[in-house]
Amino acid sequence: MAATLGGYKELTQSVSKQLNTLRTDLPDVMKGFGDLARAATRDGALSKKTKELIALSLGVAVRCDACIGFHVQALVGLGTTKAELEEALAMAVYMGGGPSLMYSANALAAFDEFSAAGE
Repeated sequence: MAATLGGYKELTQSVSKQLNTLRTDLPDVMKGFGDLARAATRDGALSKKTKELIALSLGVAVRCDACIGFHVQALVGLGTTKAELEEALAMAVYMGGGPSLMYSANALAAFDEFSAAGE
């Protein structure tokens, strides 16, 4: 795992804890970001799952381990299959080349970890 030896569950918990400081210090900014996230990810012409798959692909393409953790966790909660995840990762690799391929392996590790944890 590239980002953390503790795994993606530990990474997302650690990032969430650190974001609490920003929630306290910058409540308007964090509320605005949360509102944006809820509006962008709600079901519409595209399903919430499809939108999370897009977000994961973007996270892979920009090499953001925390993004991978949070979006894979959401995808597991939405009942995403490994095959669906892999097809989204194929698009990330197509658009992002070799670095996206390497981060796709991280996304698969996160999927295995969150799936095993029942999240």
